[in-house]
Formats: sequence, structure tokens, C-alpha cells
Amino acid sequence: MGSVKRITKELAELTQSPPEGITVELAEEGDVYNWKIHMEGPEGSPYHKGNFLVKLSLPTEYPFKPPTVSFVTKIYHPNVTNDDKGSMCLGMLRADEWKPSSKIAAVLQFARQLLSEPMPDDAVEGRIAEQYKNDRPRYEEVAREWTRKHA
Repeated sequence: MGSVKRITKELAELTQSPPEGITVELAEEGDVYNWKIHMEGPEGSPYHKGNFLVKLSLPTEYPFKPPTVSFVTKIYHPNVTNDDKGSMCLGMLRADEWKPSSKIAAVLQFARQLLSEPMPDDAVEGRIAEQYKNDRPRYEEVAREWTRKHA
């Protein structure tokens, strides 16, 4: 039950003083393991003015196992899968890199930071990563287009 206590505490902190551009709520009242996150596209990124719905699922073994972060809103990004899952590839969320001391706030800030600075070398969408590296203007154009259409 320690996990529920910790999750509730982190949720309270995030609700009272959320990181910039991020709002957090429970997906369903009474279920502390599933969160709905609204993330604004950061200024200066092709996602600016977009509002993305992100799902955060916490395992019952949290904080010893990492949460899963996925974009509900479609997004054109090298680190987010282009399927209906929208899984985000974050180094810090890998089981072997996760630290129980990590906080959900840090995960969310890192996820939003990734919108400004994609990591093409850690990509799940190789084609988008290639485009990001080799044809940045086209990548930004498509990312902006998707943001207008979906976010």
C-alpha cells in the first residue's frame, strides 16, 4: 500500500503546483494508477499551441517499476510511436534505467522537454528520426501540420 500513499502525495503536489505547460488529473475518480495529463506544446517547437492528451499509467509496484507514458493525441515525433498506442520512448522509463527516487513530475517535464528537443538516436520511429536529422524544415512542417490537425 506504500505505493498508493506515494502516488497520492505526488498527485497532490502536481495538482497544487504543476510543472509549466502541464496539468494533471485522475483518468477516473478513485483510480490513482491512471492519470490524464494535458501537455501544451512548448514555445519555439513545432508543437507550440498544440494541446496534447497524455496517458500515464503507474504499475502497482511503483516506485520500483517505472510508469508508462503514452500520447493519446496523435503526434509526429521520433520518440513516440505512430500507432494508436502513442508509446513514448524515454530513457529514464526503461526498467534498467528507472530509479525509485524518480518523481512523476520529472518524468512529465522530461516528456515535455522531448517535444522541444527530440532524441533521434533513441527513436522508435526511425523514418521520422532520419527526417529530423536530414531534413529538419520538412520534419517541422509535418509536425506543425499534425499539431494543427490533432492537437
